[in-house]
Amino acid sequence: MTIDDLPGELILWVLIVSELAVFMAGVSVMVILGLLDPEGFATAQSQLDGRMAALNTVVLVTSGLFAARAERDAAHGRPRAARRGLLLAALGGVVFLIVKGVEYAHDIQAGIGIDSHPFFTFYYLLSGFHAAHVIAGIVVLLLVAYRAASAPVQAGAMFWHMVDLIWVMILPAVWLIW
Repeated sequence: MTIDDLPGELILWVLIVSELAVFMAGVSVMVILGLLDPEGFATAQSQLDGRMAALNTVVLVTSGLFAARAERDAAHGRPRAARRGLLLAALGGVVFLIVKGVEYAHDIQAGIGIDSHPFFTFYYLLSGFHAAHVIAGIVVLLLVAYRAASAPVQAGAMFWHMVDLIWVMILPAVWLIW
């Protein structure tokens, strides 16, 4: 496989790889710090509601399915179906942000702040930076839904799948391994 065989434009792949590298660096530092303080990280993690993370995982994976179907529909000349899929994927992003907002509000009410423990510093930084990517992804999906042409829909879906992949990267480090 060569660069010419990749779907989409090379610059989009550069963006995706660089974003994944940034998140991987953050996750790696969090894991290293957790290995140095496993009890502290386990205690901190136990204060989070894993049900919210599970719900958000289902929401993002489902919205990724809608984005993939929109990409297929656009490639087969079905712009109306592609637009519907993109709008449903964007709606999934909105639901994700609402759930994340409820989770943050609960955490803040419980006295969990960014400076409560290094675990929470990474929790807020990684999940907050991911939420910013969700917002960007919603904007991208809505922009490409306007015309629902094949190449832009493919680019939008690729960006949205990156957002899904980032979530899958941070999920274990924040909610599962401690």
